[in-house]
Amino acid sequence: MTTSELRWMPLLRAEAERTSIADIAKRLGYSRTSISLVLAGRYPGGTERIAAAVLAELDGWTCPHLQQPIKAEACQEIAFGPAPTHHPMKLTHWRACQNCSNRL
Repeated sequence: MTTSELRWMPLLRAEAERTSIADIAKRLGYSRTSISLVLAGRYPGGTERIAAAVLAELDGWTCPHLQQPIKAEACQEIAFGPAPTHHPMKLTHWRACQNCSNRL
């Protein structure tokens, strides 16, 4: 299993507890029943598409440098990308990423 495969269910559970199953279902574009069945481990179909929707919607954190939410994928692109020496502000962000606790 990849890290993202292990991460999506806890993200879904935490968001359902923080808001509601109905709210997260609406945000993901699925029915409340589908999300409820997934959370109960009784969803009859494959969960790959739901997992992808959960990661796309919920996988991220607050960037310490930007002081705003950032998706995990965007964070990783900045942190592991080449140093943007052409742009001083982007370079400052990239440098902050090199020692960030969110850098996986």
